[in-house]
Amino acid sequence: MHLEFRHLRTIRAIHQAGGVGRAADLLNMTQSALSHQLKGLEDQCGVELFVRRTKPLRLSAAGMRLLRLAEDVLPRIEATEDEFRALIAGKSGRLHIAIECHACFEWLFPVLEKFRHAWPEIDVDIRPGLAFGALPALEREEVDLVISSDPEAMDGIVFTPLFDYEPRFIAASSHPLAKKSFIVAEDFRDEVLITYPMDRARLDIFTGLLGPARVEPRAVRQVELTAVILLLVASGRGVSVLPDWVLREVKYSPDYATLPITEQGLTKRLYGATRSDDATKPFMAHFLRLARTEPVKLQRA
Repeated sequence: MHLEFRHLRTIRAIHQAGGVGRAADLLNMTQSALSHQLKGLEDQCGVELFVRRTKPLRLSAAGMRLLRLAEDVLPRIEATEDEFRALIAGKSGRLHIAIECHACFEWLFPVLEKFRHAWPEIDVDIRPGLAFGALPALEREEVDLVISSDPEAMDGIVFTPLFDYEPRFIAASSHPLAKKSFIVAEDFRDEVLITYPMDRARLDIFTGLLGPARVEPRAVRQVELTAVILLLVASGRGVSVLPDWVLREVKYSPDYATLPITEQGLTKRLYGATRSDDATKPFMAHFLRLARTEPVKLQRA
């Protein structure tokens, strides 16, 4: 026996309509074409699927078994078809994000809050555990977007500029360095530098200042949470370097001093890395647009 989806749709339509004529209208078929299809189906099954000479037309026991199959299978097929139509229209999909920046959570959550209102059907997830293998995971399609400050030349991967930011020095207001106008590499030699738990190659202070100057802090202490970094700094347990959007709430606090790194200041840029085929999807384009504009509001706040 060879069953097709159209056979199941026919059985369901006749049951719902109570007759071949009305079922043919539901299926946009002629009555003769539907009758011919039914005869072929019964020949395949080897049993009668309807109790003839009844009004409304009733399914036989064998027909009821096919109806139960149709009611089980067809809704799932139709739901999948709806999902595919939404994908084609760009209304649904997946946005799994890997972050190479601990402090990015500060601006990412406000962006996602706006994004979810515009795209409620998009499956959003954040994968911080992939921080150090994020770009290979993007190539393997394990994630769909990587937030990074280190663009690389990769086939099939597009790095979209998001926004520029300034890594700034922060210390307790009573710290001797708080009296300076700006910070240079030598100022870190006798300091405990508090950083996020990341490789030095991904920390702005090492790539932008200490590494090129070959200066090593007295000690490096790694801390997971921004709030704890700020608490330790205020307690005089060390100094730190954090992005300007993180410091928007504390730069006017009497407990802290925030200073530029070097006289000119450091400037870094964040990027959103996506697969080339995904970059122009409507929901991805909207997310990247929000990621370009919303963090800037935090910086200016």
